[in-house]
Amino acid sequence: MLAKPAATATHIDPRASDEAAAAHPSPGNAGGYSPYAAPAAAIDDVHPGAAPVYGGDVVMAGLWRRLAASFIDGVVTAMASYVLLIPLTLVFGISLSSLAENELAGAGASMSFMLLYYGISLGLPMLYFAWMHSSRTQASLGKMAVGAKVVRTNGEPISFGRALLRYLAYLVFTVVTCGAGVLVSGLMVAFTERKQALHDMLCDTLVVDKWAYTDHPEWQERGLGTVTVVVLVLFGLMLAAAIVVGVVMVGLLSSMKWN
Repeated sequence: MLAKPAATATHIDPRASDEAAAAHPSPGNAGGYSPYAAPAAAIDDVHPGAAPVYGGDVVMAGLWRRLAASFIDGVVTAMASYVLLIPLTLVFGISLSSLAENELAGAGASMSFMLLYYGISLGLPMLYFAWMHSSRTQASLGKMAVGAKVVRTNGEPISFGRALLRYLAYLVFTVVTCGAGVLVSGLMVAFTERKQALHDMLCDTLVVDKWAYTDHPEWQERGLGTVTVVVLVLFGLMLAAAIVVGVVMVGLLSSMKWN
């Protein structure tokens, strides 16, 4: 049974009478269906991946929620990549050592390893985001954790092809700008009206609260949420620790006497 988030509006009573259902029709639902008149079992079946329901407020997922989701997804995709890359590195390491005397074979093996390495490093996250964003959840694991999902600008779920193009647009923009595209995307999310990054605008997508475009828009969370706060705090502590370690290393190197 779906739990109601902490910051919500008044809870809908599933035992409301038919008169209350007629007085409060559900916007955007054909056939006269209203969650006010639905039995408890029907309300239990409502999920964020259902067909979009129009009407009501739509809460966009802002910069900090998306940043926390990206941090989680980065850890997930990195771990998955390492699971594949570590045995691959061991196998090619043994192969390269056995082909050391043959320069041509060694060069071919090295080229094959580099192609597989970058294929896994770039292809695995691409397939991960395309599959997750076009799935029933409409969200990657990171977005699921912070309570967000990806939709078209009209509230409809996105297809696998659109999700794939969305990630490719982000990847190309980041590579072309030598990483500065990440900062630009963050600024666009922070300051655009609908919290869209460039790849969102190009692919006609939005990142919204998981309860947007459902029968329960009043369940949307406007704040950061507990998971987002915890992830951001951990990220901040890791960043601070990295800065301290860097400063210490620079101090040690500068104090060493070089002959």
